[in-house]
Amino acid sequence: MIGRGLLAGVLALQIVAVPALTTPALAVGAPEKCDPPRGTMAIAESWAQRRLDPKRVWPITSGQGVTVAVVDSGVDLDHPQLRLAGKADLTGTGFRDCVGHGTAVAGIIGARWTKGVAFYGVAPGVRLLSFKQANEEHRGDPELLVKAIRAATDLKADVINISITMEDGTPGLKAAIDYALRNNVVVVAAAGNIKKEDGTPAPAYPAGYPGVISVGSAGPDGRRTDFSNAATPVSVIGPGAGLVSTWPGKAYATDLNGTSYAAPYVAGVAALVRARFPHLGQEQVRRRIMQTADGAGGEGTGAGMVNPLLAVTAILPSENGPALAPPVATPLPADVVSKVPPTDHDAIRLALILGAGALAGIGLVVAARILVPMGRRRAWRVH
Repeated sequence: MIGRGLLAGVLALQIVAVPALTTPALAVGAPEKCDPPRGTMAIAESWAQRRLDPKRVWPITSGQGVTVAVVDSGVDLDHPQLRLAGKADLTGTGFRDCVGHGTAVAGIIGARWTKGVAFYGVAPGVRLLSFKQANEEHRGDPELLVKAIRAATDLKADVINISITMEDGTPGLKAAIDYALRNNVVVVAAAGNIKKEDGTPAPAYPAGYPGVISVGSAGPDGRRTDFSNAATPVSVIGPGAGLVSTWPGKAYATDLNGTSYAAPYVAGVAALVRARFPHLGQEQVRRRIMQTADGAGGEGTGAGMVNPLLAVTAILPSENGPALAPPVATPLPADVVSKVPPTDHDAIRLALILGAGALAGIGLVVAARILVPMGRRRAWRVH
């Protein structure tokens, strides 16, 4: 308990917006190699941005109020399109991204829109937290991965993006994922491309655990890329080939490939959904993303390509409970409406007789008023 409390305190000290803060509990030293490939400033809009077009969603939400934790190789603190709300170095090697991978992942999720720049993130309004867990692409210390997931959960992250892949049986990994899910965190993870020693595909984790949004990779044609692992149970696919994103050195990388870059596209969409529907639990967010995807396209594609606009705007009756038919109205009591009395034929005949008699009487009176004066004038003469 003391050790766990110390770890939480250490990470809490590091999750600050001041880059100079470090932790005395972790020895800070440069990694053996910290030389990410050189980026470029010459970029064009990628097919992924044209396909998903997240800007259509921004009039509704750009992810404001949602916190996304990036568990990766760190994030470039000086990139003009990236603004971190907090950072943690679990490796003891400093905050610098020595690989570039974490910077690219963070950019896909939340790079801010900048006039004249062709690249932007899916949800630029989110709060980004960086948990540096590795100094190598796709790899890292399993123990640090577990600590990062728990720390992000304790710091109230709404979404955790994990583009790191491990084999099943990593000590404490499933327990950490279950801990995050129990605390209503949406966990998004790359389906990866792990293979067994004989070359056959093997499921990657934590993407393979129940409750995780497992993301496969698609190319510009919308089909699953060859490297995307079909052995991992896939929830949806996202753009994962020929991509552009932010890169260390205030630059950009082009032609990025991998399920590790497809996952942040889905994490960005999850942030948009959480911002638009804050009452939805993590399982409902996962279900919404899957139900609004573009449709399965074969093995390893899950529910199909993620669709940001539908994920935010679709009306799903299942979220409001089952539709119920109105209750059947209770019949009225028999004595509420008075019954029509039976026809009295004798009364009708009597009324007709009386009416005829009255008419006859009236006729006699009229006739008398005419004939009597005439008789008087003629002196009642009879011929």
